[in-house]
Amino acid sequence: MSKYGITFVGHMAYDEVHHFSGGKIVAPGSAVLCGAMVTARLGIKTAAVVKMSLTDEEIVQPMRDLGVDVFIIPAEHTTYSRVLHLSENIDERDITIIRTAGLMKIEDIPDLDTEFYHLGGISDSEFDMALIDGLKARGHRMSTDMQSYVRQITPGTNEVYFGEAKNKEEIVSKMDMVKLDIVEARTCAGTEDLEEAAKIFESWGCPEMVATRSDGVLARVNGKTYFEKFSNNSVIGRTGRGDTTFAAYQSWRLTHDVPTSLKFAAALVSIKMETYGPFKGTLEDVMKRIEEKH
Repeated sequence: MSKYGITFVGHMAYDEVHHFSGGKIVAPGSAVLCGAMVTARLGIKTAAVVKMSLTDEEIVQPMRDLGVDVFIIPAEHTTYSRVLHLSENIDERDITIIRTAGLMKIEDIPDLDTEFYHLGGISDSEFDMALIDGLKARGHRMSTDMQSYVRQITPGTNEVYFGEAKNKEEIVSKMDMVKLDIVEARTCAGTEDLEEAAKIFESWGCPEMVATRSDGVLARVNGKTYFEKFSNNSVIGRTGRGDTTFAAYQSWRLTHDVPTSLKFAAALVSIKMETYGPFKGTLEDVMKRIEEKH
């Protein structure tokens, strides 16, 4: 057994979220934070390799408090993103990356004893093929979130637009597991049908896909498709939905089959979406939600 179950790689960030109903909240965020807080709460030994300014080191303390081993790559700035929800449709939002910590380099990533390296980026300013090839050469299993490549930053305005991922087929072919949503499916595979998109990704060489949409989560593994609905009563904690879903699925998948892992992920993220910020519940909370609503 490896020392770490999952090692999350990416930026730490501040998220400034403006809700359609009014008001805003600024809080630490990122795919790494949302994911690591899940795996740590589930008792999985977790590492986080993050690029950020050392002046903001206090924002990784919640991960450390849960036992996550945090490795910081110093940067001039900590990434700062602004998210504007434009309507009651929680998937309709404008994102601007005000500042970014910049590309991560393979020589900065510690070679850890881990089951998975998960590349969870906020935008395409974090990972390139040199990093992916370098991690692949270490022989560990790898996973990634396609938002790390399709969220592209407009020079000058820093507004995020969704563009076709460079080297998308090569990236996917090097992964053991890939996460996507409807926007990423449309941008990379030309369809909003998650099952069809997952089949296309499968044809590029990845055996396991996890895809989220507003009502639930789909998995396609070894040629078979599974789906589980969400059970949340609120969407106030929408930001981080995909990161949380994937972390929960990947964690449970280390020791469980696909249907069980998918149900677990849907239940856990449903709890998370009912409050601001990363998942704060317990394994007992998730099991109770599964029993009552899944």
